[in-house]
Amino acid sequence: MSGDQKRPIHLPVLLREVIQQLDLSPGLVVVDGTVGAGGHSEHILRKIGTEGTLIGLDRDTMMLEFAREKLGVERLPEGQCHLRQASYAELPTVLGEIGLTSIDRVLLDLGLSSDQLGDDERGFGFESSGELDLRFDTSTGMPAWELLQTRSESELCEIFEVYGEERFSQRIASQLVKQRKTAPIKTAAELIKVVQQAIPAKALAAARKNPATRVFQALRIAANQELEQLETMLGSVLPEVLKPGGRAAIISFHSLEDRMVKQAFKDRTIWKNLTPKPIVATQAEQRVNPRCRTAKLRVAMKT
Repeated sequence: MSGDQKRPIHLPVLLREVIQQLDLSPGLVVVDGTVGAGGHSEHILRKIGTEGTLIGLDRDTMMLEFAREKLGVERLPEGQCHLRQASYAELPTVLGEIGLTSIDRVLLDLGLSSDQLGDDERGFGFESSGELDLRFDTSTGMPAWELLQTRSESELCEIFEVYGEERFSQRIASQLVKQRKTAPIKTAAELIKVVQQAIPAKALAAARKNPATRVFQALRIAANQELEQLETMLGSVLPEVLKPGGRAAIISFHSLEDRMVKQAFKDRTIWKNLTPKPIVATQAEQRVNPRCRTAKLRVAMKT
């Protein structure tokens, strides 16, 4: 963590809507599978009370420290709050360690937090000067800069096209392979420069956001195997651990994830879809927190 970043700055997205849709009451067992800085979990704890149990998971140790402080875990009754460094896809293992087999509610916020974007050491933000790592858990997997260095042109093209829905995938992949022959692309600035060189001038001039946005997204998803984690959660974990009548609330920020959640919740043998249309942020919230503009909340009840 950079030296000047001592307090979380992330605002929980769709907070009022999430708490309302989870339909919380005292005594419930609730999993926040992406606990982050604890913004949603703080309000969940108030609703489930001392007789309830909150399980907060995150792959990022920095975020878990923020959550521990935010929730005041040391001051809570024993067993009320469990924080674990783990992917939500590993939930059955975590439940086994705690001594539980099923849960009443689960929340997933699949977005990147403002605190992670502000962490200069892992390259999440465009202004970051650190290595282009992009992993939530730096102890596992391959950093993004290494992916850029070792993947073939066709593999890079597929990553950008599938995970980033980038229309200039082939040009960018070609430029990256050409550039890395001279020197590896190790920082955000170096990657942005390569992307700018690859994209046609007309498209560059018309871009409303950083032209490397989709490439960064694609690399982050690849480095963290995010879609594989979500597929495991939707396909096997949730149907296994969520009690009948239990609710799952999932916030996604791009179309790939949203399509997966939408498709999963269509299965009427498992789910009653409570949000035929996704819930989006109000104009008022978008003004306060621009990052929530693309957020979509879908909720379903286990049948």
